[in-house]
Amino acid sequence: MAGHPDGRGLIPAAPEARTQRQPDACNARDPIAFVACCAEDVTIRHLPATTPALQGRAALADFHARERFDREGLHAELVDRLALGDKVADHERVRGLRPEPHETVAVHQVADGLIRAVRFHPAG
Repeated sequence: MAGHPDGRGLIPAAPEARTQRQPDACNARDPIAFVACCAEDVTIRHLPATTPALQGRAALADFHARERFDREGLHAELVDRLALGDKVADHERVRGLRPEPHETVAVHQVADGLIRAVRFHPAG
């Protein structure tokens, strides 16, 4: 939450501020902060698949502990961002998972201050 510009109290952070916490936590190797950005029932899809790759905060935490945070060279770079309503699309360049950096677009859906769903669109 952020302070209201005229000091009247707290207002919710914009969806793009909420989604920025996730790559920040990833780059800091902070698994608690990483999953705290997400709803308990978060759904992750890697398109063109129609079924979730991961479902739920616990599955997300387990996957990243085993498959991501153990990689020293892991770094997510935000190349560009577009926000519209409850959707935030991030063009990301990820290093440390493959020999060469790869790019993807992650479309986040944010509700009640938490990431509810993420759809990854591969480059090409």
